[in-house]
Amino acid sequence: MSDADDFFANHVAGHMEAIAQAASSASAPLGAAVELITDSLLAEGQVLACGNGKTNALAQFFCSSLLNRYESERPALPALNIGADATSFAAICKDNRFNETFSRQVRAFGRETDTLLILSDEGNKSSMVQAIQAAHDRGMRVITMTGREESDIHSLLHPEDVEISLPDLAPGNAAEVMLVLLNALCGMIESRLFGDMAD
Repeated sequence: MSDADDFFANHVAGHMEAIAQAASSASAPLGAAVELITDSLLAEGQVLACGNGKTNALAQFFCSSLLNRYESERPALPALNIGADATSFAAICKDNRFNETFSRQVRAFGRETDTLLILSDEGNKSSMVQAIQAAHDRGMRVITMTGREESDIHSLLHPEDVEISLPDLAPGNAAEVMLVLLNALCGMIESRLFGDMAD
């Protein structure tokens, strides 16, 4: 086998191991996250999502899947990636409010019926910490999905919040596993709200 073959085989093996670990540990909190999000949507709330770096792309994927569709043709669901607006992001950072990039938007858009979804491959960013605090101030529920079993945001969560913590993974592996979990989350939300619908 070539070096490329070895690398790819090892990568796939690591991916499968991480997926297997997530399957055993994330099932229950994933179900709780579905309940939280669908309860928000049924109460005419919305999902605000955010992430840093690669996880911002995952937040956009999740929001697009709710807004448009995941697998079933059905009504649009309100989901907003507050990390997607580059102009607002730049304006906040220009005023040296780097840590408030998400929290200011949560305070502006968040309502008591809404849910905040935090995606982080490590969970130790002050911008995430402040976003959670802002969500709680607004009476929102919070779901976190992190690539670390222990992180700064862990201690901030309330009993009614949902924490999906992956085994300590490298950022690349964490992003892969998060995508699998987000796919499952989208499918379960569609199923709970709309049942089996024709594509």
